Amino acid sequence: MIDKKLETLTVGGGCFWCTEAVFNEVKGIEKVVSGYTGGNAPGRPTYREICSGLTGHAEVVQVTYNAAVISYQDLLLIFMTTHNPTTLNRQGADVGTQYRSVIYYHNAMQKKVAEILVKEMAPYYENPIVTEISPIGIFYEAEADHQSFYENNKTQGYCTVVIDPKLAKLRQIHADKLKSITA
Repeated sequence: MIDKKLETLTVGGGCFWCTEAVFNEVKGIEKVVSGYTGGNAPGRPTYREICSGLTGHAEVVQVTYNAAVISYQDLLLIFMTTHNPTTLNRQGADVGTQYRSVIYYHNAMQKKVAEILVKEMAPYYENPIVTEISPIGIFYEAEADHQSFYENNKTQGYCTVVIDPKLAKLRQIHADKLKSITA
């Protein structure tokens, strides 16, 4: 049996529904919570306020993972290859600062790993990587209807058109890092 060494990753790569669906398939993931961070508006933001783009918050996921099973670096690699880190404040049709590509670090080691990984990945992209690397601020859990969104709405249009292709890419590129699927 593998000992648990629980750590936290917080990233934003567009709509949190997509990012949550991706990380829920990765082995070593204990919990994925959709939420908001990085803003400057006072008080607890709501989804409607975040969508206005006026609060400064990003849609993010906070991932609790077992570092004895998967590394922070591997999680960042999965993150960077399942969204477009070269589009500023945009992922597909989702446009605004709330959809920015961002890695929120929780300690100096995470910051260093993120900076190195982004630098190492830069040559693989035609355009410059615009992923922000920032210290974590207050994390606000999103409303209940945003949690496990893909799992609860797999046949909804956004899920079939936007999330399913991201999951297909994840399964193709990172098959060795995924949880076993049992029938």
